[in-house]
Amino acid sequence: MSPITSLVQSVDWVALAPPTIAAVVALVVLVADLFLPVARKPLLGWIATAGLALAALSLLPLLNAGRSTFCLSGHPTVCSYVADPFTLVIQFLVLAGALLTALLSIDTVRDQGLPTGEYWFLLLSSAAGAALLPASRDLATLVIALEVASLPAFALVGLRRGDRLSSEAALKFFLSSVAATAVMLLGVSFLYATTGSLHLTRVAHALTSLPDPRLATLAGAGVALTLVGFAFKTAAAPFHFWVPDTYVGAPLPIAGYLSVVGKAVGFSGLILVTVQGFPSYANVWGPALAVLAALTMTVGNVAALRQDPRRAHSAVRLLAWSSVGQAGYLLVPLAAAGYARQPAHAIGSTVAYALMYAVVNLGAFAVAALVARTRPANRLTDYRGLYQRRPLVALALGFFLLCLAGLPPGIIGLFAKVVVFSAAVDAGLAWLAVVMAVNVVIALYYYLQWTAVLFRGAEAAGAGEIAGAGETAGGAVPEAALAAPRPYRAAAGIPAPLATAIVLATVLGIALSGAPQLVLRFASGALL
Repeated sequence: MSPITSLVQSVDWVALAPPTIAAVVALVVLVADLFLPVARKPLLGWIATAGLALAALSLLPLLNAGRSTFCLSGHPTVCSYVADPFTLVIQFLVLAGALLTALLSIDTVRDQGLPTGEYWFLLLSSAAGAALLPASRDLATLVIALEVASLPAFALVGLRRGDRLSSEAALKFFLSSVAATAVMLLGVSFLYATTGSLHLTRVAHALTSLPDPRLATLAGAGVALTLVGFAFKTAAAPFHFWVPDTYVGAPLPIAGYLSVVGKAVGFSGLILVTVQGFPSYANVWGPALAVLAALTMTVGNVAALRQDPRRAHSAVRLLAWSSVGQAGYLLVPLAAAGYARQPAHAIGSTVAYALMYAVVNLGAFAVAALVARTRPANRLTDYRGLYQRRPLVALALGFFLLCLAGLPPGIIGLFAKVVVFSAAVDAGLAWLAVVMAVNVVIALYYYLQWTAVLFRGAEAAGAGEIAGAGETAGGAVPEAALAAPRPYRAAAGIPAPLATAIVLATVLGIALSGAPQLVLRFASGALL
């Protein structure tokens, strides 16, 4: 057999199906946008939604299959793409989160006049990159998947043309992400220089026996720098500063998408590089992640606590800072993995918590998107009396907030927090468990405060509320709203796609609270 022939290998398209379907549908949407008349453009949203559903269904043939492809010739265990249990769980989270985002987006795209073809192409492209990342098993593919997931997200944040908040949010998100990526690429280059390989298994083996102490120093720097890029995606402090302004400036469905799918991308990347790529440097990344976890949850919860309920977009800002605090909880099991004898078991707690968080946080953003249809300023005070106007919606949001707080009837949130807390205690990180307990108490205040607002009587429309009703997404108040006070607009019917998203999130949350073992079983086994 000639050397060229030996390099040729078959491609397992079944294993590649989830990200491939999302990418192919993205191209279909882009081409169809050229030919569809303006009146038929909404059809693209349904094509994108169906494509994401099909990509999620393509995970079924992969269950218990353990497929891999793009392996080194003569080394079938050294592969660039692996569809193992960890990959399938994260791909399900990513594609399900993108599907709920698509349902939230159908009416948002029409109501805000967003460019239809570009919006759906960018969302599907980002979802394809996010689905590729957990299957990546070499540093080059990890970086490419991270950028494929991130670059469309920059454009989605700034897609509201002529909106100052949107433009500023996109620019801040882009510049900070590019800086983090540059630092990460420098770390990857250091690792390649010291190990001579980009595959995680080979990097892990080479790092255990570096012949030169100078190479060990270079490798340590590479490990630290590589973690920076993924820490940025998780919104871990001090790499979190882009989050509140980006969430406020982005269309609400995209803010929810970043809070769930963006975090899934960052955490899956962190898990792969630490547990599979750098296990011999656990003494470096373990303490570093523990400090990041404590700092992140504290910064996020304290900032959420300080939100002014009457400030424009305060509801979205609270969800943004809450997502930073939740990222701190998600980091705790990863830090514990650095101290555990079997790191693969510790990361199951992060996966279990991420699944719970994805369902309830997207549900909260769905309700926020509904309220924003009549109150674009989306203040926390705009939720006062929501139970009187929309009882079922108020009950759903109250349930989501209680899940995030970890209180009954949100049993799944309580169990997930206990699992994360146990991971810290089992790893001997008692101080981190104490910090987490304090932060959980802090978070209780603002979650319960928002929940209580839902059931209070509605106030008469005052000056602040009139401004809120007339305020645009960009923060400007039209002159007509100031010249002639008008009452709160009567609540119209809920659009079917938005109602479907809220119902799906609620049903999933209730089902998981009734049978938490469906998620928590991931915390008891090794996914990698």
